[in-house]
Amino acid sequence: MGLRESPYASRFLGGLDAVANELLYPSYWLLSQLLALQQTTAEKQEHRSQTCPPPHALQVLAKGPLLLLLFLLSVPLSLLGLLLWLPLQGARRPFAYQHTPSRASPEEWVLPGKGKAFRFVSANICLLPDGLAKFSNLARTQWRAAQIAQALAQAARRATPSHEGSARGSACRVSKGQKYGAVESSPPRACQGSPPTDSEVAAEGPRQEGKAALPWEITASFPPDMDFLCLQEVFDSDAAKRLLRLLGPCFEHIVYDVGIYGLLGCSALKLLNSGLFLASRYPVLAVQYHVQLGASQGQRIVGYLNCTHLHAPETDAQVRCDQLTMAVRWAPLFQETHAQPGDIVAFDIFCGDLNFDNCSPDDKTEQAHELFSMYTDPCRIGPGQDKPWALGTLMNPLTMYDEAVATPETMKRTLEHSEGRQKYLAGPIQTTPCSGLSAIQSEGRRIDYILYREHRGPVELKTVVERVSFITHLATCSDHVPVGLQLRVVPAAQPEA
Repeated sequence: MGLRESPYASRFLGGLDAVANELLYPSYWLLSQLLALQQTTAEKQEHRSQTCPPPHALQVLAKGPLLLLLFLLSVPLSLLGLLLWLPLQGARRPFAYQHTPSRASPEEWVLPGKGKAFRFVSANICLLPDGLAKFSNLARTQWRAAQIAQALAQAARRATPSHEGSARGSACRVSKGQKYGAVESSPPRACQGSPPTDSEVAAEGPRQEGKAALPWEITASFPPDMDFLCLQEVFDSDAAKRLLRLLGPCFEHIVYDVGIYGLLGCSALKLLNSGLFLASRYPVLAVQYHVQLGASQGQRIVGYLNCTHLHAPETDAQVRCDQLTMAVRWAPLFQETHAQPGDIVAFDIFCGDLNFDNCSPDDKTEQAHELFSMYTDPCRIGPGQDKPWALGTLMNPLTMYDEAVATPETMKRTLEHSEGRQKYLAGPIQTTPCSGLSAIQSEGRRIDYILYREHRGPVELKTVVERVSFITHLATCSDHVPVGLQLRVVPAAQPEA
């Protein structure tokens, strides 16, 4: 039996929730616009470049009181919506699901047989309400959502040069020449233009590592034929709708609006979801996240996909460690609950924005967590030491709009050089007065991860890392660099390629 799409068991409850959200929306939007009066560094540069622009302070004085007045007038309506919305959350399932039937579903994998490649992408895309996004030096959430979705959809419809992609290349269509966002003005330099061809955008390995070579790349476009897309910080509901509309034709199964709303305990009120968003070409059997891949003599071939976003404050290392501990305890329980006798596990992925790196002295506690003894990080040698080619995934917010990183192609070229990485990627953190950071050799804070592990089962499978990608396609659309991982899973008795 497939998943129900609505988070509510009845249309009546779903209708009441829609009415409550409509009542809440005016206050939500006005408060966001009030907070969005602050400028990003890009807006400040654009303001200075204009001829005789009105002072920003004057604009704030003109708009601020009006927005504040409208917000105060909307509060009674929102209180009515809140009283309707809060009781409904007790009946709400903590996720919504979209199923878009596709004419070009991925081929079912049958064992025994040849190996199969699976492609994963994880990205923090910071789709917060406009006012909150400004605190990350980002603006125009709706426009960015449309640009991000279009970039992902364009990549999803590009077939790989192999037999696996031939059946899937026409799975989706993305219209060209559209204008996005509430303001249909010319977009800034960020995120505009068609993605270049693969031959123009990828700086590739492999770098030799002992006897084996691990292919890696810095690429200005998302990999083609992504199987699983794991996004974080999709908080804004309007932005999520844009993603659903544009990605639906490319990813048949999407899990979104993940999280619990309403009162937590006696006093805490939760108004935003977790921000997690999963898009899959394969059927989702249970959340979170269990997917159907194929069959082998009547046995299911399944994969497990754990997507998370950990606590952010830099000084709260113990909170992140506790979250990781709960995650690694919960994952096996989930797998045991949903497993069927004879299941063959093709992959087990742990990914997301973990908000700690493998180079900062203050992150030593997280770097030594048991997670890394259970799952393999293809970019890591050990605690505090990454492989030489591993790249930071958090941008320096003060320089993210500079010319050198303003487009996917220029960012790729810049991050290929050590000087560029040190200037434009966020460096290691140290909040305690210990030894200086000058001695630390770092390629930036890599806080976005895709880890994997193998499972024993009725059919012995071997996992081979085919490619690790650092993707610059979202230059100035996000303060994170998306990461990609391509695995090939083969029967142990079969050749790897």
